[in-house]
Amino acid sequence: MIVFFRLLKILRVFARYRLDQLLPANIPFAARALLFFFKLFPQPRTATGEKMSRGECLRRACEDLGPIFVKFGQLLSTRPDLIPEDIVQELNYLQDKVAPFANEEFLAIVESSLGAKVGDIFASYEHAPLASASVAQVHTAVLKDGRDVVIKVIRPGIEKIIAQDVELLLLVARWVENNTLDGKRLHPVEIVEDYRTTIFDELDLQREAANASQLRRNFLNSSLLYVPEIHWDYTRSNVLVMERIYGIPVTNMAALNAQNTDLKKLAERGVEIFFTQVFEHNFFHADMHPGNIFVATKNPQLPQYIAVDMAIVGSLTREDQYYLARNLLAMFRRDYRQVAELHVQSGWVPNTVRVEELEAAIRTVCEPIFEKPLKEISFANVLLSLFRTARRFDMEVQPQLVLLQKTLLNIEGLGRQLYPDLDLWATAHPFLERWLKNRFHPKSLWGELKRYAPEWMEKFPQVPDLIFNSLQQLPLIAQKLDALESDMAQRNLQQHRGRRKLIALAAFAAAGYFFYQDTQGSAVLRDWLITDVSPSTIVLAAIGMVALWFRK
Repeated sequence: MIVFFRLLKILRVFARYRLDQLLPANIPFAARALLFFFKLFPQPRTATGEKMSRGECLRRACEDLGPIFVKFGQLLSTRPDLIPEDIVQELNYLQDKVAPFANEEFLAIVESSLGAKVGDIFASYEHAPLASASVAQVHTAVLKDGRDVVIKVIRPGIEKIIAQDVELLLLVARWVENNTLDGKRLHPVEIVEDYRTTIFDELDLQREAANASQLRRNFLNSSLLYVPEIHWDYTRSNVLVMERIYGIPVTNMAALNAQNTDLKKLAERGVEIFFTQVFEHNFFHADMHPGNIFVATKNPQLPQYIAVDMAIVGSLTREDQYYLARNLLAMFRRDYRQVAELHVQSGWVPNTVRVEELEAAIRTVCEPIFEKPLKEISFANVLLSLFRTARRFDMEVQPQLVLLQKTLLNIEGLGRQLYPDLDLWATAHPFLERWLKNRFHPKSLWGELKRYAPEWMEKFPQVPDLIFNSLQQLPLIAQKLDALESDMAQRNLQQHRGRRKLIALAAFAAAGYFFYQDTQGSAVLRDWLITDVSPSTIVLAAIGMVALWFRK
């Protein structure tokens, strides 16, 4: 019953914001009939009386439906390969600000999970929350040894709410997929399943802590990025205690300018951090929106970033790393032939695709972009255009590539906000050139050899036996192939004979019919044939030919 009322509320909000307008016009009649009552609601308008855009309607609907739908809207904004650009831009404005839950509940969760009183673990504890989001709430505290920390706790009962709303979202997604012509192309069920995985991953704070520890280790003693320390003794699946950081929010331009921050250097370092994570570490923070990024106050001429909230991270396969780097280099050299060939070689598009057609499509999309000055070119949008073009050739965009593209979009947007004249390619190009060169450097190859040598040595003694056994199996395999070929030939012959028998049977049945018609003096067939030839004679001749053919 609770689920039923929740569904009614969702439908009412959808109708209020006329989300039926997001559906294509060519939906089946039955679906249009079900959505008829949506049209009873007036067009939603802004405070100034203007008609709301479809993106704003969707954003406001997510906000009205609560934190779970806010999270879902944020996820939709990470799928520009499937969602139109105007909707993505509006969903980027979704703010995850939720009323905090009671302080008593917060304390009860912490003490139950850690098995001790808050006063026994912390020297002091701030009752007012530092931040309150849809999934978790954060308070500041001080450990007994004097270190400043933050305590992050998962909202009580959030798992049940998420499970219910996800089931309802799946219900809507299946309806859209089954009742709209574009449903299959938009993959709504896949998007909701992706959301289910993402949101439940965020509920595991130990997973987030592990991601933070890995990222911290990757940038240990780095002047580019600082990641706060995790206090594992006080971290559980629903409670996370980590070092408290002090910095300037990256979007606080007034504070950054007040300390004379080198904004050009700051923007370039953001790009360098991204490419270092993707290509050198193969482990990147995939949720680097402005709310998760701060700038250290020390040494503003060589500014250092501080990153928090590592619930979502990404990585690529070695093959994807290699092909992505080569694709980017070839694209900015306008070598569209190589871009097309790399798409086929990487398996991103089927090998049945004609390279010439893919090359022409990529040139059509990219050439107008590269006519602009480099500082006006959006690196992320070029990558997005490339993926969208490849989708026309049955490219199935891998989730990790979409996640990377979204992260690059955030980094690039942030960099241009800090320094509008940022030439991202000037930073990326030498990095990619150097990375590809180092990938095949003898030192790198020697490192790969040392890494995999123990496995090879472990398996090497088995190689002679494996070769000998394989050679012994060759005659048996050949016999099985011959038997299979013979069996298939026999089946084809039987099917062929079966078809001939059916034809012969039909011919004899027709003969009986025409003999009967002939004896009854039917003139219909005679009007179609030569008048002095009996229909029965014609039929008998046809049967004779069929019989001769059947004997072959």
